[in-house]
Amino acid sequence: MALQNQTTTIAMLIFFASLSPNTADEISQSSPAASFFDVLSSNGLPIGLFPKGISDFSIDPTSGAFRLRLLSSPSPCDANFETRVRYERDISGSVNYGRIANLSGVSTQELFLWLPVKGVQVDIPSSGLIYFDVGVVSKQFSLSYFETPKDCNAVEDADGDAGGGNDVVLLDDGGVRIAESQSGEFVKKRFTNQEQRAVS
Repeated sequence: MALQNQTTTIAMLIFFASLSPNTADEISQSSPAASFFDVLSSNGLPIGLFPKGISDFSIDPTSGAFRLRLLSSPSPCDANFETRVRYERDISGSVNYGRIANLSGVSTQELFLWLPVKGVQVDIPSSGLIYFDVGVVSKQFSLSYFETPKDCNAVEDADGDAGGGNDVVLLDDGGVRIAESQSGEFVKKRFTNQEQRAVS
């Protein structure tokens, strides 16, 4: 009788152990945004660093290297904080406590230039500051801007169409629009009054 109870107990343990990984996978797949926001939070980072609409997420638990994909169309999208932040559809980086390094797929606007964000670091949490590494300098922001994930709006292309995302508008003075194409070429387009009204 004791042998039969031990056999039954062992069989039940094996059965439940085999269910655990599948259940965990299903949970992470059903809510990638919640999982990624949990990773940010557990690493002392604000969850609003990335926008709403994360459709896929993976992380290497040993290195902290992550990849995420946004639900947006293949074109980039912008979120407004103190400044505009542009998110590509595919974003990658490496998360450690209080910082993200080797970041790609995120850029921030300074005047009319878009600067790639290479890393993010939270200063002493009580200071309420966060820094974006944009290469030569760091941009400082208040942590309060990043408390909650923002909506991400499709980028307008040089013709004013949302969702194109291939061109970055550098200057739009109402009659002339200058944009940089994805290939790095500058495009200049003049508008008649009627065309300008249609685009606006």
